[in-house]
Amino acid sequence: MPSCCERKASTPVSQLSDAPLRVEIVYAEPRRVIGKFLHLPPGSRVADALRLASLDPDFNGVDLANSALGIFGRLTRTDQALQEGDRLEIYRPLAADPKVARRQRAQQARKKP
Repeated sequence: MPSCCERKASTPVSQLSDAPLRVEIVYAEPRRVIGKFLHLPPGSRVADALRLASLDPDFNGVDLANSALGIFGRLTRTDQALQEGDRLEIYRPLAADPKVARRQRAQQARKKP
């Protein structure tokens, strides 16, 4: 008898359709956010979305090849298959190490009378 918590072996309905996938791709800068909806063929991967985004002039200057990527806040790789409604996020590198920045703030707070 199968477990009630076991994942079903059936194919999701979204994979049976030949309709294009609608995926959002976003990149945030300190003063602006770039967000675009892309229509990709079924079976497309993150790399396909990045290739299409690289053709958009709004993404000029964004390092699409070397940036960290995520889908809904979870890190992902370029070979990850996309699903309908995914939000592909392009992450900027950190301006400063959070631990170092906290230590500097603590030191400055101690110096104040």
